Amino acid sequence: MDMDIDADVLWTPPVPGSGGGELDRFLAWLDGSRRLSFDSYGALWKWSTQEIEQFWRAIWDYYDVGSNAGEVVLEQRVMPGAVWFPGATVNYAQEMLTRAPREHPALVSVSEDGAVEETSTAELTGQVGALARTLREIGVGPGDRVAAYLPNVAEAVVALLATASLGAIWTSCAPDFGAEGVIGRFQQVEPKVLIAVEGYHFGGRYHDRGAVLRRIEAAIPSLRRTIVVRPRAQEHPPQPTPERMPWADAIAQPAEPRFEEVPFSHPLWILFSSGTTGRPKGIVHSHGGIVLEHLKTLNLGAGVGAGDRYYFYSSTNWMVWNLLVGALLAGATAVLYDGSPVHPDPAQSWRVAAAARATVFGSGAAYLTGCERAGVKPVAAGDLSALTTVVSTGSPLPPSTWSWIHDELGPAVRLDSCSGGTDVCSAFVGGSPWLPVIRGELSAPALGAKIEAFDEGGEPVVGALGELVITEPMPSMPVGFWNDPDGARYRDAYFSAYPGVWRHGDWIEFTERGGIVMQGRSDATLNRGGVRMGSADLYSVVDLIPGVADSLVIGLELPDGGYYMPLFVVTADHADQAHRSGLEAEIRDRISAELSRRHLPDEIVFAPAVPRTLTGKRLEVPVKQLLLGRIDDRGVARESVVNADSLGWYAEFGRRRIGSRGGSGSSASPSAAARG
Repeated sequence: MDMDIDADVLWTPPVPGSGGGELDRFLAWLDGSRRLSFDSYGALWKWSTQEIEQFWRAIWDYYDVGSNAGEVVLEQRVMPGAVWFPGATVNYAQEMLTRAPREHPALVSVSEDGAVEETSTAELTGQVGALARTLREIGVGPGDRVAAYLPNVAEAVVALLATASLGAIWTSCAPDFGAEGVIGRFQQVEPKVLIAVEGYHFGGRYHDRGAVLRRIEAAIPSLRRTIVVRPRAQEHPPQPTPERMPWADAIAQPAEPRFEEVPFSHPLWILFSSGTTGRPKGIVHSHGGIVLEHLKTLNLGAGVGAGDRYYFYSSTNWMVWNLLVGALLAGATAVLYDGSPVHPDPAQSWRVAAAARATVFGSGAAYLTGCERAGVKPVAAGDLSALTTVVSTGSPLPPSTWSWIHDELGPAVRLDSCSGGTDVCSAFVGGSPWLPVIRGELSAPALGAKIEAFDEGGEPVVGALGELVITEPMPSMPVGFWNDPDGARYRDAYFSAYPGVWRHGDWIEFTERGGIVMQGRSDATLNRGGVRMGSADLYSVVDLIPGVADSLVIGLELPDGGYYMPLFVVTADHADQAHRSGLEAEIRDRISAELSRRHLPDEIVFAPAVPRTLTGKRLEVPVKQLLLGRIDDRGVARESVVNADSLGWYAEFGRRRIGSRGGSGSSASPSAAARG
């Protein structure tokens, strides 16, 4: 290892070749029960992706999952259409509730005002059984849908597990979603029961959602009953009606759940794509696939086990919430936070971790970069001495933020930067307690995930940007999309580019030393002069320049064959024209010095805001479509977007700047209107 690499190593395993803990125990079991021995993570990963039937059988047996597994692990090694563990039965809720002692704290709930409440496994189990009985009395059974309009509270976990215990199918939206966003999702799945709040607390105030809830109910004729959860600090509890039941009544009689054992591929939940353009896709995952994947990811990948407290800031919209709840599979405690991560200031999420004594802290990359920019001192927020790991996901993490985390939290805390997707409700690539942490690089592909980078000809590449593909099936790949009976939409989404190979839609680069660099969405690629560039590199420079609050770069192939690459910048202080001119010069200088002149935008445009999904991802592709006039701002689902009011501005900019010229932006000077 050369000196430059040494300077980039931020963490190394305490014992070379071993991270201790969960992965070591699994390897010892493999040695004792299968006579298989591995001396490195790379060797283990190679086996897990070449002998996939052996690997996933080992996961099933090691964790003693379900029953009736039989001899066959995988009927056919094909994608799509892989059928896992035919004949096996399993129930997600049963696996979740039977892996820790009854007195173990299953949940730690933290509210924005700092209140902390623990729920033991015994209490959680009793509430799940009570709610399951209520749902059964309403007429919910295997295959029926239960929808939730809930924040990240214990009641949401109870509702998910009660639904799963019956073999019914769960789906959820957070209450910051507007009526149309919820209706567009829930109407598709026709739930029998809705579990909802009439309001929620966020950012220091109460947000009333009573009118929204009534609109949702009126738009879903399949509903038999709404169960209303009382928001904390609400003055008056909801009153029962023939159509509505208070949550307190629904769980009034704690009971042991009766778990419905279902086939391995039985639908567990429906997660929706962001739905920023077009109708959101309902992605269906299975009981067996999620149990195996989350056990592998959390226990063997992240090293989460008994005694850990797993905190990940999320809403019930994001697949991260489902993974957070999955901590129960690992015998750990899930830390739930109901509130804003930046109220009363950007250090709030660190306060939550301190209050809950979290051992693992998870966040979207944007929050961590925001803390760096704001000068947050995490250790000043509270006692973080229990913390061992910081997990980052959602978008690429700038190298400077890797250093910030290391400097602020010390060399003993491991940074696990990972990337995955709602599509498999897990991570494809990330860290491992067995591997060093190198600044700017994700450590390795996840076990059981045959990840490769394909060039334009469909050949694997190393040391160059390529399409992230998966070349072997995984159990948590969707069993299909909702309302897609012939699988056409599912095949088109993942398998149309490379037959038999999953194309995920991200740019990825494998480094010569085995690390991974993520470069953003491949359908929003910058391609100047035939050289493909990821947007993440540019953001890592621009977003840390003082005076820049946010940024968005778009590469546009124009009708006349030209190429136009504007960089939209939001200033931190509504700077005047003189300040903007200086800021523009600094942006260009920094990009030239820290990246290359090829990365220089054709134009720097000061914008009112950058639209993002509710999980913080920049809307690069929808904005590209807006600028090219392929959609207008009404073609973007505003209820799925933060800063949605800016969409009209981008559409108008496209009409004015691009529609009127239609030629290459690279030779045109910025217009006065574009700078305003």
